[in-house]
Amino acid sequence: MNSKRTIIRLLTATVLAAGLSACDTWLGGNEAPPLPGERISVLKHESALQPETGLDTSAIRLPAPSPTPDWPQNGGYANHAMHHVAAAPHLRPYWSTDIGAGAGSGERLTSTPIIADGRVFTIDTDSDVSAFDAQTGTLLWRTALTPDEEDDGHISGGLAYENGRVFAGTGFAQVIALDAATGQIAWRKSVSGPVRSAPTVRGGRVFAVALDNKLHALAAHDGSLLWTHTGSAELAMLLGAASPAVDQGVVVVPYTSGELVALKVDNGRQLWMDSLTSRRRTDATAALAHIRANPVIDRGVVFAISHSGLMVAIDLRSGSRLWEKGIGGHESFWVAGNYLFTLTGNEELVAMERDSGRILWVRSLPRWGDVEARENPIVWTGPLLVSDRLIVASSDGIAVAISPYTGNILGSEDMPDGVSVPPVVAGETVYFLSDNATLSAYR
Repeated sequence: MNSKRTIIRLLTATVLAAGLSACDTWLGGNEAPPLPGERISVLKHESALQPETGLDTSAIRLPAPSPTPDWPQNGGYANHAMHHVAAAPHLRPYWSTDIGAGAGSGERLTSTPIIADGRVFTIDTDSDVSAFDAQTGTLLWRTALTPDEEDDGHISGGLAYENGRVFAGTGFAQVIALDAATGQIAWRKSVSGPVRSAPTVRGGRVFAVALDNKLHALAAHDGSLLWTHTGSAELAMLLGAASPAVDQGVVVVPYTSGELVALKVDNGRQLWMDSLTSRRRTDATAALAHIRANPVIDRGVVFAISHSGLMVAIDLRSGSRLWEKGIGGHESFWVAGNYLFTLTGNEELVAMERDSGRILWVRSLPRWGDVEARENPIVWTGPLLVSDRLIVASSDGIAVAISPYTGNILGSEDMPDGVSVPPVVAGETVYFLSDNATLSAYR
């Protein structure tokens, strides 16, 4: 069975059942009133979550969308809190280009594009960094980061931008700074192990986590080591990793051990540590405590989720838990106003109250290409909140727009290939990076 056709049929049926228009303007239009009659969801896939009773979802109010010219690092800003971003009201294909080497049997694309100074920067599975014109998709430069003595071991850790430089973490145990205008390498710094996540940069400091769970704080101007912090060792982990979050003079570091540590950015002094290891472990994969989703710092509160089944809100200064939920996942939160949106490990998109963690609505997404045989698993990534639409994308090559107010599906769009990294937005343009290394801009 063609799983891509299956998911299109499921999504199309849902769109039609909701009384919505066709998908040629898949992010456009207003949500139509529901049709009368009993509803039986075609996307019901053993949902483990239910909205909490007594909550008025019609009262959901989001801040107005505002444009952002840049998406300078993994998660957007250094604190990973982007709120409600403006995009074109009816997104349509604008341009597409090939960034280089895509996913294969031994490599996976794990790094999102970043956007700054009118350029889109990417890193492919050969560890080549490329810059493209954000208006046209024209290649401006390409720089290979693989050391001369290496010929394998490519892990595209990711990219970050600040003050005219692009900072790359690589699987060759290096952090590298490049000139954003020319691609020339400014400096290389060897670290304690392969860097599997994008570095985070803020205020002239670059924060990179190595595979051995050691955080390296480097000076952005020359790569000199400022200080380090080491978490507990962990042998088993997921592919990909989260980037530290930085705000208010604090860096919050997620480790594959499930530890979440808050440190002073100027000297590395530990402020607090928490463990996101769940006591509810139902199988071998659930036992992985890996924090793969970026932690988010928003208005003095840290939001984090682990793969093993624990979601928390923590006071940034004291380290006290404000609330917790027995929900696991590996995709980052999206925070806007008094609401959180996230994908769970069961491929459910969930809307929650920011201050209480109460669940407002749950949208189950297809988990299997072959539903009857439970084969060809589908993995979703996102969400991205743009102009009153939540966008998620799948390993099956479908992007879906969902109402943040109701969870109703508004439309879908076919991608060139599966999508394994979250979409990003800048300059009112949404960018998707497909597994076949196709970078697509929608405006």
